Amino acid sequence: MRVFCFDSNDAMLHLLSNGFRDAGHEVLVMGADNLEAVANSLEIFKPELVITNGWGLEQTVENQIWIKNYVKLRNIPHVYWSIEDPTFTSTFVLPLIQRTEPDYVFTLTAPIVDYYRSLGIKAAHLDWGYQPSIHHPVPPIPEYNFNIALVANSYEWVFDTWNIDYRIESMKQLICPLIENNVRIDIFGKGWEKINPYIDMEINPDWIHGTLPYLDCKKIYSSAKIVIGLQNFTTQVTQRTYEILAAGGFLLTSDTPAVRQLFLPGRDLVVSSSPYETLNLVHYYLQNEWERKQISSLGTVAVQPHTYKARAEYILNVLKAEGILPAI
Repeated sequence: MRVFCFDSNDAMLHLLSNGFRDAGHEVLVMGADNLEAVANSLEIFKPELVITNGWGLEQTVENQIWIKNYVKLRNIPHVYWSIEDPTFTSTFVLPLIQRTEPDYVFTLTAPIVDYYRSLGIKAAHLDWGYQPSIHHPVPPIPEYNFNIALVANSYEWVFDTWNIDYRIESMKQLICPLIENNVRIDIFGKGWEKINPYIDMEINPDWIHGTLPYLDCKKIYSSAKIVIGLQNFTTQVTQRTYEILAAGGFLLTSDTPAVRQLFLPGRDLVVSSSPYETLNLVHYYLQNEWERKQISSLGTVAVQPHTYKARAEYILNVLKAEGILPAI
């Protein structure tokens, strides 16, 4: 099958599109820089399925209308993967769906599936995953051999406007006790120099390293003794949860129902539900290298079913079951 992914996000363009490739399909990925060039390429490529996602450069109103008109005129099935749920469901995702009229919507947020269906929108749950060609263990790199590392954006720029309250709670569980006790965390990502007012304490500026290219993140996951993984919601896990485990990282994350539904704490990763527990876990596992390596090794095994190849195959199976794609 020929699949067109309308995407230019530095991370996203490597994920689901590669899953379709791994599943044996022909894939074209293009961004919205030049719609005329996109149109010309599509006339040659002749896609049998079009996939859009998220909230990027491709999702301006102009581009949404363009892609809708393109697929409707040619009767090409269009799938939208909503990775902005549940925070932006009403403010961004629903207007986009109403504007573009995709044939099917996949959402990160399982509880929202029934809501979409109640509105007459065909929908199913599709979680994050990992891409084996990108997220895999690499030999430890000395410059990244930190005791504790965090690779994440702070998202301080949305806290005053949007409800991502559990992310702050996750920070207070996982990083605040370490900051308070001067246990160094080496932090990579956007916005950490501005997070202090939201966590009521000051991060040592020497701990903040700025952004890291997406394709280099696995170097830290494979090299640091402990990798902290923040969570945004109790009902779903973050993208990095899968990616850290796939890269052989020893993951310390928040104790949520979503984490426990997917992985076994103490075997695949470790979880904390309080600042006190975080301090104890960090102290214990920094002193017990064999146990760290055992857990990180089993975590890499536990995450194996969650490849983007498996996600792509799931999408196609759903679309065939719904009669959107031929069953053959």
